[in-house]
Amino acid sequence: MRIGIDFGTSYSAAAAIIDGDLRLVRFGDARQFRTAVFFPEVVPNVEDFVLTPVLEAQVDAIVRASRADERQAGLPARPEMQLHREAVRIVRRQWMEEQTRAVSASVASFQDAMFGEDAVDAYLEEGTGNLIESPKSMFGYKLDPRVRKTIVSIAAHILEHIRLTATQQFGVPVREAVIGRPVEFRSSMGPAGGEQALGILREAADIAGFDAVTFLEEPAAAAMAYHMELTDRQRAVIVDIGGGTTDVAYAELGGGIAPIVHRSWGLPRGGTDLDIGVSLHSFMPHFGKDLSGVPVHHFVEAASVHNLPKQREFRKQDYRLVDEPFGARLRALQSTGATTRLNQSAERMKIDLSSAPTASATLDFIEADLTIEANDADFQAASDDFLDRMQRLLEETRNDLPEAPGSIFLTGGTSRSPQVQARVRTSFPGISVVHGDPSLGVVSGLARAALG
Repeated sequence: MRIGIDFGTSYSAAAAIIDGDLRLVRFGDARQFRTAVFFPEVVPNVEDFVLTPVLEAQVDAIVRASRADERQAGLPARPEMQLHREAVRIVRRQWMEEQTRAVSASVASFQDAMFGEDAVDAYLEEGTGNLIESPKSMFGYKLDPRVRKTIVSIAAHILEHIRLTATQQFGVPVREAVIGRPVEFRSSMGPAGGEQALGILREAADIAGFDAVTFLEEPAAAAMAYHMELTDRQRAVIVDIGGGTTDVAYAELGGGIAPIVHRSWGLPRGGTDLDIGVSLHSFMPHFGKDLSGVPVHHFVEAASVHNLPKQREFRKQDYRLVDEPFGARLRALQSTGATTRLNQSAERMKIDLSSAPTASATLDFIEADLTIEANDADFQAASDDFLDRMQRLLEETRNDLPEAPGSIFLTGGTSRSPQVQARVRTSFPGISVVHGDPSLGVVSGLARAALG
């Protein structure tokens, strides 16, 4: 059986067309699940390496062997410090390889993983282990082989979770899929990052038990869903604003004729950028942003819960000399799970401020009675950067079109925001905006594409 999979930055979903009807894969009682996975084991970190007596003995043995090799080859003796440094490097590498093998073995144990909100809850309750949120946001970044292997394993767990859930629900083996992809992945390597991201997904799908996968750009998938709603033929602009990316397509749809997607545009920014913006603007000043000597990038690292290297950089900082109350608050924020809780509060505030003039958040996990207050002006300031980037993309799209579209089809989780909707209308004045299901606009199109 072949299904459509929307492997999202924030949430993931899957569906199939069965007997002509759209059937969503249910994850418990939900139609989608947060793209997060929790492993009780901790991913190895080179900074955890310590020269124990056993490892020190290995270093000494390597130094002695190097000295013997020098004498046998008639080479001049190198300084003791140089030999010791090289031996430590060898022992550290061997230690990392052993740790990675141990973690890889446990990561391969599917029953130990938890997904979605259950994953976040388990991480916060247990206070140990490793929570990976939004792994898709890392696919396009430069990764060393060890980190890449870990990311592939995480993606494989998520895809296997989807495949096995669909198999159980539909009663037939699920072995093939059409997986959505953004027009432009978040990346530090340009187009090469996009190729790497697709390679990670292919490898992960193979590990997860899929015999064959193909990829379809997410706005093209959303266009297929909208196509089924249109009686008359028209040219439409599809705008899909998700957690990690904003994607646009221009297509001919409806009228009982096969859809034609003429062109697509992409912006590697989305709803998670709004979360970070709210965190930096309304939360981080209470931790000393712009009010202490702490560099601004420390606060960016703390807010970037989806970026493991940045989280590690934040957690290894020393804030004992920072003026109070900021020093104590930053140290509390370094505790296991604290940045995740803070991000949850920022996300809730973003949602609240999308429909109300004021919102508040209580950070009692940082300090008793610490409360954050924000209003719609704060949200506007926090979201301006993303909204301006999105509007420039939409205006570029409008200027590239050969003629005005008949309608704008708006979908994606972030499309719920009234501020986002207002910018879309501003970019296409006088054009009807049709609101698709924010959560299922893409996956329903992927399911139809899976029919072949």
